[in-house]
Amino acid sequence: MARQLRHPPKFPPIFPPSLSLSLSRSLCIQSSNSNHNSHGDQERNEQVRKIRILFQKNRPEAAQRLIKSIVLSNASPFTSPHELFSLFSVSSPYYKPTFANILLSILSSAKLPSDALQLYASTKADGTRLSLDSINVLLECLVSCNQYDRALDLFDEIVCMGFRPDKFTYGKAVQAAVKIGDLKRACEIFDGMEKSRTRPNVFVYNVLISGFCKEKKIRDAEKLFDEMCQRKLVPTRVTYNTLVDGYCKVGEFEKVSALRERMKRDKVEVSLVMFNSLLGGFCKAKRMEEAKSICKEMEALGFDPDGFTYSMLFDGYSKCGDGEGVMALYEELSGRGFRINSYTCSILLNALCKEGKVEIAEEIVGKEIENGLVPDKVMFNTIVSGYCRTGDLNKAILAIQQMENHGLAPNCITFNTLIDKFCELGEMEKAEEWVKRMLEKGVSPNVKTNNTLIDGYGRMGHFDKCFQILEEMENSGMKPNVVSYGSLINWLCKDCKLLEAEIVLKDMENRGVLPNAQIYNMLIDGSCTMGRIKDAFKFFDEMVKREMGPTLVTFNALINGLCKKGRVMEAEDMLPQITSSGLNPDVITYNSLISGYSSLGSSQKCLELYENMKKLGIKPSLRTYHPLLSGCIREGIVAVEKLFNEMLQINLVPDLLVYNALIHCYAEHGDVQKALVLHSEMVDQGICPDKMTYNSLIFGHLREGKLSEVKELVNDMKVKGLIPKADTYNILVKGYCNLKDFGGAYIWYREMFENGFIPSFCIYNELTNGLKQEGKLKEAQILCSEISIVGKDAWTNEDQSAVAKM
Repeated sequence: MARQLRHPPKFPPIFPPSLSLSLSRSLCIQSSNSNHNSHGDQERNEQVRKIRILFQKNRPEAAQRLIKSIVLSNASPFTSPHELFSLFSVSSPYYKPTFANILLSILSSAKLPSDALQLYASTKADGTRLSLDSINVLLECLVSCNQYDRALDLFDEIVCMGFRPDKFTYGKAVQAAVKIGDLKRACEIFDGMEKSRTRPNVFVYNVLISGFCKEKKIRDAEKLFDEMCQRKLVPTRVTYNTLVDGYCKVGEFEKVSALRERMKRDKVEVSLVMFNSLLGGFCKAKRMEEAKSICKEMEALGFDPDGFTYSMLFDGYSKCGDGEGVMALYEELSGRGFRINSYTCSILLNALCKEGKVEIAEEIVGKEIENGLVPDKVMFNTIVSGYCRTGDLNKAILAIQQMENHGLAPNCITFNTLIDKFCELGEMEKAEEWVKRMLEKGVSPNVKTNNTLIDGYGRMGHFDKCFQILEEMENSGMKPNVVSYGSLINWLCKDCKLLEAEIVLKDMENRGVLPNAQIYNMLIDGSCTMGRIKDAFKFFDEMVKREMGPTLVTFNALINGLCKKGRVMEAEDMLPQITSSGLNPDVITYNSLISGYSSLGSSQKCLELYENMKKLGIKPSLRTYHPLLSGCIREGIVAVEKLFNEMLQINLVPDLLVYNALIHCYAEHGDVQKALVLHSEMVDQGICPDKMTYNSLIFGHLREGKLSEVKELVNDMKVKGLIPKADTYNILVKGYCNLKDFGGAYIWYREMFENGFIPSFCIYNELTNGLKQEGKLKEAQILCSEISIVGKDAWTNEDQSAVAKM
């Protein structure tokens, strides 16, 4: 056999049918072949022969160098690495396993995953046994090339084939699982490592700790860190950097301090990566003083802040709404001669544009360009977006022209930003005009463009146009996505067209686009708005069946819908369901419940819910106090004033509804003077009184019998364009009746009737009887006659019968 290998025959003329046509042509040397093909066959055969000789001479390193030069050469005579493997396998089966391992390692190291996987599949099919080392190199290649699912499949395959994974194999499998966010799978592989008595190394622990930190499962990360230390594995700088970043993500900065003390004890030096993590954490938490302290510490330790460092600082000031801080930092950098790069400049511009300082942002762009910064599309798109946000579309268009003057062609993002603003303003003709300009500039509208148009037309109620755009997208080969259908469903629901919304839902499913939680939330909210609670729960059940976890928005919509229907106990019963779903009720949840109980007149329950939400750390909003104040009026002035003071203590500024509730409370309890003081206060604050305000003041003055003040209030209402309607007239007529001034009540009734309104049955009854008692039979007769004609449409059958008897 050895002699046969030293003097191999020439390649046989016939090969197995499994080889490709190109392989057969390369092996079958026939006289009819062209000179070119014959030369190619000879060159390939020669290369294969050289490799075989090197193996025969026991020179595997030289063979590896030759194989590598052939595979990676642009002038290789082989059409693919697989062709080389096929030729060599046929000519030298004895060296096939060695050759396969070397070739797989070369392809994997060169980051050629497709060729490497093809080779792996061939060896698996023909039973060639690969070494664990070469498979590990392939695993490393797949992970490096972001093919994490394939890496996990390969790991499973080799375990099934009887390979015993080593630490490196397990490490790469764990890394792949962490990269796709499958921590459960990563832990299973880690447990398998323990069961196989393969001791995890620092790399594996670091990868798992990183995975838990990214998912903000910091307690699990801590457990792994402690376990790692118990096993006498020394944490590296990577370990500490990862944990610091994890603590910063969850805002546990006190733990960072303890960890840094431990680093000092373990003599692990800090790095720029750690400082940037700390900086990012403090900036995200809007703790800019601490962030500035970190910068000073960095510089004291000899670390030069980089563009990424300053980008985070700019973003932090932006999150705090500190435009002055943004500018101060920029001026400091300019004074120090620090040249920002395009990425940092874009963050700076975005921070200024969010503050509405778009013109300043544009000035900075000009200044930095003069200093040598090469502008990019992101920078100009940020300026365009800034002007769109402030509503200055003319300057946004000028920014696009400036962009083109610098040789930068506007892209989809540029045009979509402008089109989106026109759609938001309802200027659909201008939006369509810019779509045409987009095409003229050679930029094709994308799905986002069409989604924006669908949203714009939906906002205008032009649903036929929305359906037309969807059809045009399909016809042009552009598949509408969940946002396309979601925009249409959203506006159909808001327009109370639930049947049409359901039809769109079914259509999107038929076209292979699965609805998400947001779409179901739209349908649930739309159903609740229309009072169709049964339909809302039908959609909720569909979500559960699809294993689509309901969100807090889902529960809040259902709770609000139930409360509006007066089914507040059912709504409150959903609170445990929220927590069991891993969610927490928020201020919207409690606002709906308080509003529901307030409508039912259950002030004690309102106060109980209010106290509960505060205990849970949920900060009340103005919408909390609106129903709370109005619902607690019957509890008395002291209770209402206590709520109002608590509202002021959390820096909530009273609005019209708050003032109305307070004025009504004081009027109801006979303290008209305080009601008038509040009325003056709200006017001084620039809040215009509405009919509710005047109704309360009229009611209060009527109770005190101050009729001249009542008339002044009514006249003031009319002057301000607040035309009295049925509610105001009912208060007036009822108030005069209470004062036994039935003649005055009748005068207000006359005005009421002439303006197209009639009193409630009780007030009508009281006024009629009062007129009769005063001997004003004619007025009573007129009243009965008029009401008998028009009252039948406004009153119940029982009321109408009572009028007929009168």
